[in-house]
Amino acid sequence: MGAAAVANFTGHDYPKRQADLLGVPHSWMVPLGSLLAAGSAGLLAGLAAPLLGTLAAGGLVLYFLGALGAHLRVGDRHFGPWAAFFSLAAAALAVNLARTL
Repeated sequence: MGAAAVANFTGHDYPKRQADLLGVPHSWMVPLGSLLAAGSAGLLAGLAAPLLGTLAAGGLVLYFLGALGAHLRVGDRHFGPWAAFFSLAAAALAVNLARTL
């Protein structure tokens, strides 16, 4: 998640191409990167504060569900990278929930 945030912040070609494909303005790259960075930091902080990790993982799951909606909206059916990131976020949420229950 942190690497994806850095890619958004630095203007890497991949997030730009995805934004163009999905009709997302490039001006959204920094705010979206900030959400990814906050989620990544929250996951790390969750090692010390489990509730924070659970909330961060839940936020990332919601973020990637929104990304799925954006892909479906434009008819893009290439879900490989999305599935990888979503699976990581969902797994982090499942582990955090299992740890706190």
